[in-house]
Amino acid sequence: MTDMLSTTKPSDERTRLIRASLARRHLSEAIFRGLGLAAIILALGFVALLFTDIVRKGIPAFTQSNLHLSVTFDPAVIDVDPAPVRTADQSEADFRAASLKWQRDVAMLNWNKVIEASLRAAAPAGFDIDTRQLLTIAETDARHRVRELFVNDPSLLGQTVQVDVLASANADNWIKGNINRDLGDAQQQLAAPARALIDQFEANGTITSGFAWSIFTNVDSRAAPASAGLLGAFVGTLWMMMVVILLAVPIGVASAIYLEEFAPKSRLTDLIEVNINNLAAVPSIVFGLLGAAVFINYMHLPISAPIVGGLVLTLMTLPTIIIATRGALLGVSPALRQAALGMGASKTQMVFHHVLPVTFPSILTATILGVAHALGETAPLLLIGMKAFVAAVPATPLDQATALPVQIYLWQGNENRNFFEPRTAAAIMVLLLVMIMLNGVAIYLRSKLEKRA
Repeated sequence: MTDMLSTTKPSDERTRLIRASLARRHLSEAIFRGLGLAAIILALGFVALLFTDIVRKGIPAFTQSNLHLSVTFDPAVIDVDPAPVRTADQSEADFRAASLKWQRDVAMLNWNKVIEASLRAAAPAGFDIDTRQLLTIAETDARHRVRELFVNDPSLLGQTVQVDVLASANADNWIKGNINRDLGDAQQQLAAPARALIDQFEANGTITSGFAWSIFTNVDSRAAPASAGLLGAFVGTLWMMMVVILLAVPIGVASAIYLEEFAPKSRLTDLIEVNINNLAAVPSIVFGLLGAAVFINYMHLPISAPIVGGLVLTLMTLPTIIIATRGALLGVSPALRQAALGMGASKTQMVFHHVLPVTFPSILTATILGVAHALGETAPLLLIGMKAFVAAVPATPLDQATALPVQIYLWQGNENRNFFEPRTAAAIMVLLLVMIMLNGVAIYLRSKLEKRA
């Protein structure tokens, strides 16, 4: 009986210790899972907070105040000779010279008087406001729009037509409530008579709000902030991404294939691999310094051109593509290589006909994600001059341009914070939408290629 008790007690003690150990392990596992879940929820919360703040600030920028004016092309103000008409004995060059001279004469006219007369005609009878204060209601490019209408159709002389022009940035701020209406006159962006007239215009329908197409159809503008848009920056970004895709993808994939499949194992290849891994961790601003030194100072490529920005982003993206492609090649089963070689395929045929097609989904995903990452870079572009003000749409990669990230940087530093803070958020929304679309394309193509493989 004593022997049975002595045998049972150690066994019970071991069971108790094992159960206690299991309980501690289960508790540790539960704590770890809880912490992991909390970390995910916290991260998603911060992301949701970020997106919510951007959308909340950016949505108002997609609406803009417009003035609906009855513009009279008064001959007393538009005192210019009739538009030239080509005669039978006049050469094309002479007619063009006469047309250009007439357009210069038209441009020299005081078109602000036409805008002023239109605004006074829309104001309530007897409303007292001086010319300078009155013209602050319409955007400064309103006179250019009216002038272009006359140049395109000189028969408008003496007629009254309905013309829609943008309200000024300050007027838009007042209408949207971006500035506190209770502030004193010294702290307001517009004079008291101009603010009162804007309220009158809003009440009688002379000013209405509509979708801000100018964000997508206009280039940046400093003289007319209300008409500033993203078209030039968007096209410049497309040119840069085209350069990155055409250079980084083939060079990166080819380099990875050579290093992984064909390069002999030596100190040189080891050095190259180490340097590639180091380049992937180099801050992006260093690539900007490299691009300014090599592509601009040494190769004399144009400053602030998409070709230079694309080359800099190509250098920055190459290590990511090479590392991702090598990882995909390493993931291919050695049995596939051995089977291909056993069937009589050469090493080149084995790589390109059997191994590489299997890795297409991973390579494609890494490539598009690398390009999407390059799309959001700002620091290297600032160092190659792409922060310069460019009020044109680049027709080629050699033309001066800016990019979406740089345009966001320029707008957030604009002195008219009340107007450009929403525009900055709207530009961020456009940039994020482009990046989300690229990531969506990567996911879609990966799924298609995986099914085909």
